[in-house]
Amino acid sequence: MTNTTIALVTGATKGIGLATARRLGALGRTVLVGARDPERGRAAERALREGGADAHAVPLDVTDEESVARAAKLVEERYGRLDVLVNNAGIARGDGTGRPSETRLATLREVYETNVFGVVAVTNALLPLLLSAPSARIVNVSSEVGSIGIMTDPAHPLFPVASVAYPSSKTALNMVTAMYAKELRDSPVKVNGANPGYCATDLNHHNGFRTPEQGAEVSVHLATLPDDGPTGLFWGHLADGSYGVLPW
Repeated sequence: MTNTTIALVTGATKGIGLATARRLGALGRTVLVGARDPERGRAAERALREGGADAHAVPLDVTDEESVARAAKLVEERYGRLDVLVNNAGIARGDGTGRPSETRLATLREVYETNVFGVVAVTNALLPLLLSAPSARIVNVSSEVGSIGIMTDPAHPLFPVASVAYPSSKTALNMVTAMYAKELRDSPVKVNGANPGYCATDLNHHNGFRTPEQGAEVSVHLATLPDDGPTGLFWGHLADGSYGVLPW
């Protein structure tokens, strides 16, 4: 069993996930690169290693229970525990103009498979290893569009957003986060939701005004909280450019 901090980031081959892995690696963590595509995983591993990180690709499709089980077994056999889990993998899909009335159930199911069900599957599979660590951290990468408080505030810049699949999946993820934090409140494990802000990634066709590196700051902050840090919060980038707690 290694004495270094072991951190697994899902969806870590590009965008915010890769930037998060890079930042954690720079802090001396052993980074496990969760990758649905093995070739992309190996490429990300090489890039991170060239930057000085102790990185290792882990085949992991969060929507495939067998893949999740294999990844959990690999982590257990190699390391015996997991100190950090960043549930970063996420997708966005839409139909027509994106309005709820135009949304197909197949689209909704596809988004929820990754953004919600995948998080539960991965967390449950790895929870025994997280509980084996001295003080583990779980970070669920959410979005401010999942905040009911924000999305129903006419004064907020995001009020015009009217789509249902992606925002509602993040709302569900926020509740998932809160419930895990409640279950684990008497353990050393801290569970928080991260809002990276509107970052330029493949998910939004690179239209965001923040960089993936800036978005990764939020996940890394929550992944490295001290033992007296908070749990059960939705924290990250605010509309005014600062960082803080967001309304659920």
